[in-house]
This record gives sequence, structure tokens and C-alpha cells, in this order.
Amino acid sequence: MSEELREDLPKVIEELEQKCKEHPNSVMAFHHLGLVYMKAGRIEEAVKALEKAIVIDNLSSESMINLGAIYFGQGDLDKAQEMNEKAIAVNSDSGQAHANLGLIWQQRSDFDKAISAYNKAIQCNPKLASAWMNLTSVLTMKGEDDRAITAARKGLELEPDSPLGHNNLAVALYFKGNFSEAKIHMDKAKELGYSVDPNFVASLEEKLA
Repeated sequence: MSEELREDLPKVIEELEQKCKEHPNSVMAFHHLGLVYMKAGRIEEAVKALEKAIVIDNLSSESMINLGAIYFGQGDLDKAQEMNEKAIAVNSDSGQAHANLGLIWQQRSDFDKAISAYNKAIQCNPKLASAWMNLTSVLTMKGEDDRAITAARKGLELEPDSPLGHNNLAVALYFKGNFSEAKIHMDKAKELGYSVDPNFVASLEEKLA
């Protein structure tokens, strides 16, 4: 978060809090207040604001998704799953909610369900780069190297400067035995600020020696 945005947050929060007081049934006011609280790191208040948005409108799938993201960040996978499933019940075409479920299943090491969720996310929104990139990770874990490489390349088509995308492609190429190209993407990931696993770096350098 830029310093300029950080400095503006208190003013934005004050304005949104006032708007919520003036319009206590405005789902968008509480939703946006929740998002700004999240940016400010005021997580408990963000939860309350997003919960209020959902009380006002039980079809507010975006509020459900963001509330699920908070729970995921807190390590509460059950609540995170519940919120994203509610969002999907409201909007079955929500690529982000399906992608979030993929992350939850991936965290639980249920890779088949994770792949299914990521594929559903991509079906809903083929331009959701994060779904392609996370799908890459799971496919690599399952030893499906060709599919992992295809998914990684698609993710990078959508976000060419994604550190995660370059790292995941590097790993997929490594397991496929394409060490030279793997190093290109590993170096790019590092250049973009990704903390590449030192063990992976050492192993790849050994293969290239």
C-alpha cells in the first residue's frame, strides 16, 4: 500500500462511517467500509461491516467473498468455505468464489477437489490469472507436469509480470526436465521480488552444473 493511500485511509474511513450512519440500510456503504477497514488492517471492524452488509442484503456475494478472505487469512478454513459456498449459492458464476474454494481445498491437501474448484473458476472466468497459477501448483504436486506447464503459461499470458506465475512455471518446467527454461523463469520470479525456495534454487543450479 502506498504511503499516499495509507495517509488517506483515515479520511476515507471517516467519510464511509458517516455515510453508514446516514444510510443504515446501504449495503454498498457497509461493503466499501469493510474493504477499507481491511486495507487499514482493522480486521475486526472489517468483519462487522461486511457482516452488516450481508444482513442488509443476503444476496451480497461480494461481501461474502471478502468476508471469506478474512477468515482464510485467519486460518479459519471452515468459515472461509462457508462464506464462499454461500456466495456461489447466490451467484454460481462467481469465478473468484470458486477459486477461493480451490485455495481452501489446496490448504487441506485435497488436490482433486482443488483442481475441480479451479477448473470451475476458470470456466466462469477464463481471465482469472490467479486460478490458472494456483491450478499450476496443484497439478505439479500431482505430477501432471504437462497440464501444469500449460496452466502456468496461460496464467502468465494474463499477468506477464506475476512473480508467483514465473515461480510456478519454473517449478513445473523443472519437474518436466526443462532446466534451462526453468532457470529463466526462476530468475524472473526473483527479479520481481518472489522469495524463491532456496532448496529449489540449489537443486536447479545443480541440475545445470
